[in-house]
Amino acid sequence: MRVVSLVEQLFFLIEKHKQPMHVGGLFLFDIPASAGPDFVTNLVRQLRKGKTPPTFPFNQVLHNLTFWKTTDNFDLHYHFHHTVLSKPHSAQALLFYVSDVHANMLDKNYPLWECHIIEGIDAVNPKRFALYFKIHHSLVDGVAAMRIVEKSLSNSPNEVMTLPPWALLRRDEKNLENVAPNKRTFGGVIKEQLGTIKPVFGELKNELKERNEPGFVSTLQAPTSLLNQRISNSRAFFAITYNLPRFKKIAQSLQVSINDVALAICSGALRSYLLQLQQLPKEPLIAFVPVSLRKDDSASGNQASLVLCNLATDVTDPVERIKAIHDSMTLGKDKFERMEQAQVINYSAISYAWEGVNLLTNAYPKKQAFNILISNVPGPKEPLYWNGATLTALYPASVVFNGQALNITFTSYLDQLHFGIIGCDKTLPNLESLPDWLDTELSKLEEFCNLT
Repeated sequence: MRVVSLVEQLFFLIEKHKQPMHVGGLFLFDIPASAGPDFVTNLVRQLRKGKTPPTFPFNQVLHNLTFWKTTDNFDLHYHFHHTVLSKPHSAQALLFYVSDVHANMLDKNYPLWECHIIEGIDAVNPKRFALYFKIHHSLVDGVAAMRIVEKSLSNSPNEVMTLPPWALLRRDEKNLENVAPNKRTFGGVIKEQLGTIKPVFGELKNELKERNEPGFVSTLQAPTSLLNQRISNSRAFFAITYNLPRFKKIAQSLQVSINDVALAICSGALRSYLLQLQQLPKEPLIAFVPVSLRKDDSASGNQASLVLCNLATDVTDPVERIKAIHDSMTLGKDKFERMEQAQVINYSAISYAWEGVNLLTNAYPKKQAFNILISNVPGPKEPLYWNGATLTALYPASVVFNGQALNITFTSYLDQLHFGIIGCDKTLPNLESLPDWLDTELSKLEEFCNLT
């Protein structure tokens, strides 16, 4: 039995029918050319007949919002679904399916995850199938989720895995030791917390000196925007893939990071999107950018804080915009590098306390500390396989909630960068135009750097 942490409880406290707090991923697999026409059928049959119980964290059930309990009561029919998309097959039909499934809350009477195998996603290339997997955000952050993916799949196209994704960790018992977060004694936690007092207040004092530095962002700075309205339970999901070398070349040319380049094209796309709707605020939009604090090998729990990033959407020039983003991210990351993990968490809890209260109470419905969530989750650097089927793409799908109607998350895999955009399409019109605006902004930066 494990105690539900304060961060995990926050996800449950803000969760509502219209704002479920789970994260997900859409994975595309190419079936081996040598495989027969029944590859997916046999895979599904294998998953359904397996009686191997789930491993951590897929065997955890919430108890009274206080404890996680390990359960052996596993209902395969609730957790696992096999779908064949109706004709005409198209990428759009797959995205519609993910949008609908991602909008549904997970039942807290069960372990908080679902697995979907999807066929019929491409009439031209039928030797392909998809896996959509969702799991409650209280159980994993982005880095933990990606580690589970890497541990669960295989690095070899020749390995035959007879266990399901929710129990694949069992094939290597050593993996099981590194999944759960490290246990700490109560006395150790108290000592750690007491040790944060002086450095945290030192950083809060130092923040007063940073207010005039380039890149500084206040928690009261975010303007009111179209992105920050109450949401419905309707979702629209979009998936976009780019070649990673395009981002690397721009980053090298402008002497910024790949993450800065990705944030810049998101900023430019949002600027164009809101201009199209005549809804662009005069002040720059502020992004909530999670930063991982994880220093262990665990693949569960939440060990992240956030940097508030000035997206400079009030700036017309794309290069000036990316410089402002770079300054903002550098200032935030430098601050966190000066602190230990517990210090960062407590600093963030104090700095963003009013926003936490706002999320729970909606006390300030027209005010927020940030306008959009944009996350970068580093992905696998080696190819992954499932019974010989090659993983070719993975698109993250994250959370939206009242006051935050749009989320952009991107992850790297091999030599590509995969963007997953999730938003409330009843709150935000013409969301389908965002992928095109991302393309436009990337091309603008390449043109400036003479890379076209």
